[in-house]
Amino acid sequence: MTVPLRQRPYDVFFIVFFAINALVITYIVDLEQLVVADPTDFDYPVWPPPAAIDLVHWWGDTYDPLLMARPPFWRMTIWIDIVFFGPFYLFAVYAFVRGRNWIKVPALVWSGTMLANVLIILMDERYGVTPAPNFAIVLAANGTWLLTPFLMMWRMRREHPFTRPEPVAP
Repeated sequence: MTVPLRQRPYDVFFIVFFAINALVITYIVDLEQLVVADPTDFDYPVWPPPAAIDLVHWWGDTYDPLLMARPPFWRMTIWIDIVFFGPFYLFAVYAFVRGRNWIKVPALVWSGTMLANVLIILMDERYGVTPAPNFAIVLAANGTWLLTPFLMMWRMRREHPFTRPEPVAP
């Protein structure tokens, strides 16, 4: 029997995380980095909104030169986010709200891929060609995407993560 969401308050974190990623990060912040190929010379596209583009560029100019440089590996992580993670986030919101065990394998695949992407990006942010002027700020800003995959692996550790374990007979 599926455990109701009201008895899984820790899952609210994942639901909110996935919703914010789907609605803001993936299809506004990350999409900007594909539709604006050169942040030094561009016309505002139809989407994302100009204010969002300006905010992304402010962050990049102030803290994150790698975001503004947009090397090929970076753009590939953005494509992974747009094509794979975005739909996953939408399915994950549904699965976590409704307690659907079929999300386990996709959630574990997401965890490994997200962790790899973030670690590669952070290595470049620290030691790459365009290192962050204040790595601690960039690390803190990416902390949620670094820690949440570990939390997800822990959350999905049981065979049926949304049902109560059967009591063990003596």
